[in-house]
Amino acid sequence: MDYLELTAAGLGLVYLYFEYRASAWLWVPSILMPALYLGVFYEAGLYADLAINVYYIVASVYGLVCWLRGANGGADTSTPITRTPRRLAWPLVGAGVAVFVVTGLVLSRLTDSTVPWADAFTTALSVVALWMLARKYVEQWLVWIAADAACAALYAYKGLWPTAVLYLLYTVIAIAGYRKWKAICAGE
Repeated sequence: MDYLELTAAGLGLVYLYFEYRASAWLWVPSILMPALYLGVFYEAGLYADLAINVYYIVASVYGLVCWLRGANGGADTSTPITRTPRRLAWPLVGAGVAVFVVTGLVLSRLTDSTVPWADAFTTALSVVALWMLARKYVEQWLVWIAADAACAALYAYKGLWPTAVLYLLYTVIAIAGYRKWKAICAGE
C-alpha cells in the first residue's frame, strides 16, 4: 500500500463530506488532495490525471474565492445553489470535447501512457465538473457521476485500489449529492 495514495484518498473522503454538505470547507482538502495525487499519478503513468491535479489546485483556489465572495464577486458571501443556465450547455460540452481531444492527442502522441483516451475522457469531464462546482450548479453532480464512475474503472485497471474504491464511493455520493442539491435548489 502506498501511504501517499492512502492519505490522498482519505482527504478525498473529507472533501466529499464537505461537498455533499455544500460547505466552503470542501476547498481545503480540494487543494491538499491533488497536491498529494501529483506523485501518485506520476508513478502510475496517468499523465492527464497528473496534469488535471495541477488544474484542481488552481481551480480549487478559484472555487474558494467564488464561494467566499459570491459567484459574481459581490459582497454577498452566500452563493446560492442554482441550475446551470441553458446558455452555458453548449459551451460546456464544447469545452469538454476540446479538452478530451487535445488531451487524448497529446497523451497518445507524446507520452508512454497506456490509457491515453480513457485518461483524457476522465480529465475532460473533471475539468467541466469542477468549474461547475465552483459556480454551485446542481448539474455538476451529473458530470461528476460520469467522471467518477469512469475514474473508478480506470484506477482499478491501473491497480490503484484505494483510489478506485474512493471514486466508486464518489459515484454513489454524487448520486445522493445531486438529489440533495436539486431539492435545495427547488426549495429556494
